[in-house]
Parts: sequence; structure tokens; C-alpha cells
Amino acid sequence: MDWVLLKRVLRAGLLDFSRNAFVSVASILVMTVTLVVVGTTIFAGVILNSALIELRDKADVNVYFTVGAPEDQIMALQAQLQALPEVASVGYLSAQDVLTQFEAAHQNDQLTLNALNELGQNPFGAVLNIKAHQISQYDAIAKFLQGQQAAAGQNSIIDKINYFDEQHQTALVRLEGIITSAGYLGTAVIAILIFMTVAIAFTTLRLAIYSSREEIQVMRLVGAGAFYIRAPFMVEGMLYGLVAGVITLLLFYPLSYALGAATTNFFGGVNVFSYYLGHFPLFFLAIVGTGVVLGAIASFLAVRRYLRI
Repeated sequence: MDWVLLKRVLRAGLLDFSRNAFVSVASILVMTVTLVVVGTTIFAGVILNSALIELRDKADVNVYFTVGAPEDQIMALQAQLQALPEVASVGYLSAQDVLTQFEAAHQNDQLTLNALNELGQNPFGAVLNIKAHQISQYDAIAKFLQGQQAAAGQNSIIDKINYFDEQHQTALVRLEGIITSAGYLGTAVIAILIFMTVAIAFTTLRLAIYSSREEIQVMRLVGAGAFYIRAPFMVEGMLYGLVAGVITLLLFYPLSYALGAATTNFFGGVNVFSYYLGHFPLFFLAIVGTGVVLGAIASFLAVRRYLRI
């Protein structure tokens, strides 16, 4: 592309952008609303998915063994569990590890520690912590353990099985469904706003083209090519999106800062302000890129429809 031609196109686009101040401001405001919704949807997805991941991480099956249960039998059961296709991992805590954790958790409760010392021995048994690949697989793991416990009868080394039961599984599955539905709803809202944004930008550019109709006719008479006529209007539309994207990014800075502490405390430990700063290049590409593309599409359609080139 001729560098002189490119400079002329950019200069003409900037001139149209500044000359049509009112329609430019209207288009930028509408695009800003759309881009704010796009950014909010990204934040909401991050927060909800983080909360879901945290809940999934808390799902497990804990097997509490009787005091003094032989370690070789515990290791044998651990090996059997690891061989199950539903099991992702099996963690082992010895009786001493459980005692150490209990003492650390109650280090400020001297009465409890004194009572523990009075016993003169470790009152805890070993523990196995089991993680499944899928939420729905915890029932199968629990049933396997219950079968092992029932088969051993009075000689069972398993004291108690604490697992992520069906009620909790149902709640988590519902949460997953809510998050999925929220994603679909957010996508639908964004699609509607994008359509409205393109339509409004299309209309404003149509006005700009109409006000420049005599200039365009002269350009045609002197032999200006299709690109040279289209390009300034496309530059104008892309500038709408660029300015709207920058405004949106600036708005998200104080907004995410204000909500950072709240999201840390209530939504899985994700600080949206830290996430925003840490992923700023991604937000820049998503927000500004979306705005520029929307402006380019709107201007291209407007020029194609009304210039009849």
C-alpha cells in the first residue's frame, strides 16, 4: 500500500471523526455500554468459575481408621483405592500427623490441650483423604469403602467414612448448571448489545456519509478508487471503537479496585482488581479489539449499503 495514500486515508478519517462530534460521542457512548457488559461478563465468569473450582476442591471422601489400626492394612486399602478408575488421588495422614494438626488447630485452647495430655496417648487414628475425578463418582467410592467395612465386620479397621454425599453433589451440579446458564445468558445479552451497537454506529456513519455526499461525488468524478472512498469511514468507525475501549478500561480500574476486597472474601478468594492488573493485556485485546472490530463492521456495512460502490 502507498504510504502517502495511507496517510491521506488516516487524515481523512480523523477529520471526519472530529468534524462529526455529536454523532461520534453518541456512537462512543453506545459502544462503551456494550464493552462494559463484555468486560463484566468476563469478570463474572472468572468469579463464578473460581467459586466452583473451590467447591470442587473441598469435595472428598475421608476415611477415619480405628486407633491403633495396623499401617500395613491401611496401606493395602490405599493401594486398592488408587486402583479404582474413579479415584484421582489418595492422601495419607498418620495418627501422629492427625494429632499434630489437632494440636496446631487448638494451640490457643489450653483446656483442650490439657485434657489431651491427661489421656497419656494419641486418641486419633490415621486418615485417608480421597479425591475423585468427577463429582458424580464419590458415591461409587463411598459404596466401595462401605462394602470393605461391612465385609470385615467387627474386625474392620475403618471407624468412620465421611464423604461428599448425594445431597451435596446435587447442590454442586445445580451450581454448575447455574454458571452454565449464566454464561449463555451473558452471551445472549452481549449478542443483542453488539447488534444494537452495530445498528447505531451504522446509522451515525450513514449520517456522516450523507453529509459528505457532495465530496464523495467529486471524488468519484476525479476517479477515486473504492478503497480510498471507503477507508476514511472505516477509520472513523474504528476510532469509535478504540476510544470506547479505552474509556471502558479506565472505568474498570476503579470499579475492580472497589470490588477487589469483596470478591476476595465471598467468591473463592479471587481479587478482581489483582486479576484485572495481572491479565490487563488480555482485557485490552478483548475490550479494545471488540470495539475496533464493531466499528469496522458498522462502517463497512454503512459504506457498502449507501455508497453503492
